[in-house]
Amino acid sequence: MKTPRALPTPGPLPEDRGALFRWFRRGVPLAVAAFAFAAAAFHAAGRGWWLLAGVGAIAAAWPSFLRGRAFLRNRTAIMRQDTFWAYALRPLARRLGQEDAWILSFCGHNNQRVREAFAGHRAKRALILLPHCIQMARCKAGILDDLQACYDCGLCPVGDYMNALLLNRWEGRITNRSHKAYREAREYRPDLVVAVSCTDRLLKGLAKMPEIPCYVIPLALPHGMCVDTDFSVPHLMAAMESLVEPRRPSGDVQPLRHEGIA
Repeated sequence: MKTPRALPTPGPLPEDRGALFRWFRRGVPLAVAAFAFAAAAFHAAGRGWWLLAGVGAIAAAWPSFLRGRAFLRNRTAIMRQDTFWAYALRPLARRLGQEDAWILSFCGHNNQRVREAFAGHRAKRALILLPHCIQMARCKAGILDDLQACYDCGLCPVGDYMNALLLNRWEGRITNRSHKAYREAREYRPDLVVAVSCTDRLLKGLAKMPEIPCYVIPLALPHGMCVDTDFSVPHLMAAMESLVEPRRPSGDVQPLRHEGIA
């Protein structure tokens, strides 16, 4: 039996950088509102239409200011509007060579509001969703069927993830298809989802599940898409410890160790 490896130290949650998305999400409609109200002041003939346009622009910007419990109560409508903006400006970001930065800024804006929403009361029922590509491509462990089939060799993040789940009694899933992850989340009915994926799938997931608060963590792609990907286990642990009520039992639970090689 292998000697259990020490888990990474969670540390504080990293700062979420959503300023770019937030600037466009609020700035564009507020600029339209300012222009409309100025036009109403100088064009008496169409003043009513200009005022209506200004009020509509303010209404479009207003959801981006909602925080805390108000954000959770109105999350479905808010996320549908936010993802509309994310998708609408994505082609421009792509042409400027900033597509990933744009999506990550949208994710950071979302994460900041999720953190604020669960600052006063942590989630009681949380679910972790991870992609299958974090497992080494040449590894034969059947982790999709049984996570504890992991050899815990330390060559990929799966071993640390498995130990963290067992130690803290967290609920987690590893899936190889996006639609399976969405189904798992809706069947489990969590208060919060902590999801790890590539930037494109994070945007898609936030758009597909607007009704469930999601804190998202991007994958690192050292070998390209879907092959031997990596992510920050300390970031995941910090998110769970900061946003979710602890479920750790009084005694540490040690997983069974499988002899083998990845």
